[in-house]
Amino acid sequence: MPDRFDAAAEFDRQVDALVHLGYPALAGRTEDTFRDLVAPLRDAAVAGTAELPPPTDARVPFLLVTTRELVPVEERVALTTLAGKRKPGIVDRHYAEGDLARFDPIKELEVPAGPAYLLFDVDRGEETLNLAPAVAMEVITGQGRLPLTVDEGLAFVTLHPVALAKNKCFSLVGSRCGDKRVPALWISQGAPKLGWCWYGNPHTWLGSATARPERVGLE
Repeated sequence: MPDRFDAAAEFDRQVDALVHLGYPALAGRTEDTFRDLVAPLRDAAVAGTAELPPPTDARVPFLLVTTRELVPVEERVALTTLAGKRKPGIVDRHYAEGDLARFDPIKELEVPAGPAYLLFDVDRGEETLNLAPAVAMEVITGQGRLPLTVDEGLAFVTLHPVALAKNKCFSLVGSRCGDKRVPALWISQGAPKLGWCWYGNPHTWLGSATARPERVGLE
């Protein structure tokens, strides 16, 4: 029988990872105040994953998501790496200045307000590889799941780098800005890249990441 997933230890690992990457300073906080900020989510992480299996490369029971209210997207992208690599992530040059701030969660998502929250049962969406995001959305909602936002995708790659792998990259259909662009995370020159693709275009190497609908915030 496999070992039971220790959600409390995993929560602590995720917090430690963010501290090691320098999130407290980027957020204008001390390490202690940063830890105090997210600590109320620890019990919810344990309760929300009681029936979920341990992590795999493609799927994790939960993520501690930090938002652009805490640290800007561009700074968080630069702190991502591929598993076992050191090259920092980059933002695709096709994003115009100020563009990323225009991508907000779609109306179907109930994203908690505030600097951090929990997302459960997160999957990189391999079953939607080579499906346009428009088609993938039908598959996702048919499963009773919802797509990830940019903040959530960055948390996935930051805290679970093996999720982003060759030919197993993912769109973030949960963030839109009113046009046909869909943010996506893929690999470029040995590092993560936050780019965008068209809502109606499929790519063999690009699925659409998903999670359970419920999210737990600090309030």
